Amino acid sequence: MNPLPVWQQRIWEKLMRGGVVRSHALLLKGRPGIGKYRFARMLAKSLLCVNPDARHTACGRCTGCNWFAQHTHPNFALIAPDALMLSLSSRALDANHSTKVPDPPAGERQTKQRAGQQITIGQIRGLNDFVYLTGHQAGFKIVLIYPAETMNTAAANALLKKLEEPPECTLFILVAHQPQRVLPTIRSRCLQIVMPAPDIETAIQWMLQHWPQQTDAEKYPDSLQLDKRQYAHMLLALSGYSPFLALPLVDTIERHRQFIDAVSTYASFDPLALAEAMQQQELTVTIDWLQKWCYDLAGFHVARRVRYHPYLEARIQPLCQQINLQACLAYLHFLNTRQPLSRHPVNVRLFLEEIFIQYGRLLASESAVPEFDV
Repeated sequence: MNPLPVWQQRIWEKLMRGGVVRSHALLLKGRPGIGKYRFARMLAKSLLCVNPDARHTACGRCTGCNWFAQHTHPNFALIAPDALMLSLSSRALDANHSTKVPDPPAGERQTKQRAGQQITIGQIRGLNDFVYLTGHQAGFKIVLIYPAETMNTAAANALLKKLEEPPECTLFILVAHQPQRVLPTIRSRCLQIVMPAPDIETAIQWMLQHWPQQTDAEKYPDSLQLDKRQYAHMLLALSGYSPFLALPLVDTIERHRQFIDAVSTYASFDPLALAEAMQQQELTVTIDWLQKWCYDLAGFHVARRVRYHPYLEARIQPLCQQINLQACLAYLHFLNTRQPLSRHPVNVRLFLEEIFIQYGRLLASESAVPEFDV
C-alpha cells in the first residue's frame, strides 16, 4: 500500500525521479492540513533508507528506517519552534501508524503555551556541526525546518548564509503554510513546490479509509443524525477542507455538538455555564470554533452561504434574523484580537467567560451595534 495519499503521488513521482532530489534546498508550500509535513518526513526517510523500493519509497525495515521511526537517525535534524516540538516528538508519523494526534495532558498544554513560538538563531547555529562535518558513515544529511515562516529574522539570516554556500551532501527541506513570510532571498535559493490539495470527494474517501475504530459519533449516534460519510464531510468543512486537520476532530464530534447547541440558542444561552463546559479544551480550539461559527453567521447574512457548518443552515438562518451584521463583523474582529492571546498562559475560565459574555451581546444585537473592547 502506498504510504502517501493519492493527491501527493504524482508530485512524489516527479520529485523522486531516479531516486535523487536535484536541489540542495526544497520549499514545500501550501495550506495547513494537506499533508506537507508528512510528505517531507516521508521524503527524508526515503532518501535515508538503505533499501528503497521501486517507487523510491522507504522500505520501513532497514536500519535507517528504524532509526528514523525512533527519531534517532544521526543524519536527520528537525528544526521547529519549541512549542511545536513537544507535539511533533509524540506523533507516530510512519505510514503504519495512526494519523490521529492525541490531546496532550493538561500539564503539557500549559508547557506548550509557555514554550517558544519561533525558530531561533540558536537553533539554526546549532546545525553547524551537523551540516559542516561528515555525516554518519559519510552519509547524506537532511535538515527539515517546519514551519519555515516561524524563523525569526536572525534565524532566517543565519539559514540564508548556509543556503548561499550549500554544505556538501546536505538537503534542506523547508515546509511553509505561509511562504510569503519566508525571506525572499531564502525562497529564491530553494526549489519551490506547491503541494496539491485534494478535492472534497478525494479527501472524504481518504478520511473514511483512515477512520478510527471507535469514535464519539458511534458513542452518541444521535449527535447530528448523520452517517459516517456525512460526518466526514462535516469535519472536513469544519477544518477548512484540510483532511489531516479534519481526521483528529473525529473524537470531538459530541463536544462540538454541545458547543453548537449552546451558541445557537439565544433564549437559553448561558455564557458562564458554557465557559465551565469548555475550560478543559484547548483554548485555541474553542476560539477557532467560535470564529468559524461567526464567520458562517456573517456569510449567511451577506450571501446566504455556509462554509464551515454545511449541515447547520437550519439553525443559522433564524439566528441571523436576530443579530446585526455589523455587530457580527465587529465581534469577529474582537475574536481575532483574542486568538493570539489564547496561545499564552492565561486564566482559561476568565478568558472564556469574557468571550462568551461578549457573544451574548452579539445575540442581542438585532437593532443595535454593541462595542466590543479590543
